[in-house]
Amino acid sequence: MASSDGKLIIFSAPSGAGKTTIVHHLLAKFPDELEFSVSACSRPIRGDEVQGVDYYFMSVEEFKQKIASDEFVEWEEVYKDNFYGTLKVEIERIWAKGMHVIFDVDVVGGINLKKKFGKRALSVFVMPPSIKSLEERLKLRETETPESIARRIGKAEKELKTADQFDKILVNEKLDVAFAGAEKLVKDFLKNS
Repeated sequence: MASSDGKLIIFSAPSGAGKTTIVHHLLAKFPDELEFSVSACSRPIRGDEVQGVDYYFMSVEEFKQKIASDEFVEWEEVYKDNFYGTLKVEIERIWAKGMHVIFDVDVVGGINLKKKFGKRALSVFVMPPSIKSLEERLKLRETETPESIARRIGKAEKELKTADQFDKILVNEKLDVAFAGAEKLVKDFLKNS
C-alpha cells in the first residue's frame, strides 16, 4: 500500500472512558493492518510508561520549538504547560510501512485530526455510560489526586457535548460489547475505500 492509500482511525474520549483499552484490543485484533500513532507530550513519564512507546516525552521548551517549526499535524495545550500532539513524521512512518494509523487522542485532538484528513479518517467518540461511572473509573486507576479527578470530570462534561462532531459514537458500558462494536467499525471502514 502506498502512503497515499493510508487511512487514519481516531479514538477519542474523556479521560477514563476506555479508549486506550479499546485501541489496545484493536491493535491485537488487526496486527497486520493497524499501527499505533505515538503522541508527543510535555508531561512527565508516569508509572511504567516508556519513551517512544506510550508517548514521545519532551520538555515544554522542546514541544514549543516543534510547534514553531511546524512539525505537528495537530497539537493542543490540554492544561497549563501540558502539551499533547501528533508529529507529522509519525504518520508518515506508519504509512511508509503499509499500515493504517490508529490514534488514542483527546477530544480536541480527534476533532482536529478529522478536520485535517476528512474522509481518509474515521473518528470514533468513546462514550462512558455516565459521568458517575467515569469518576469511579478514574478513582480505580489510583494514579490521580482528588483535585486532578475533579479537573478531569469538569473537562469530561464539556467533552461529552462534542460527541456529535465525530463520525461514530461507541458507548463503553460493557467492554466486550464495546470491543465488538469497535471491531465492526474498523472492519467496515478499512473495507469500504
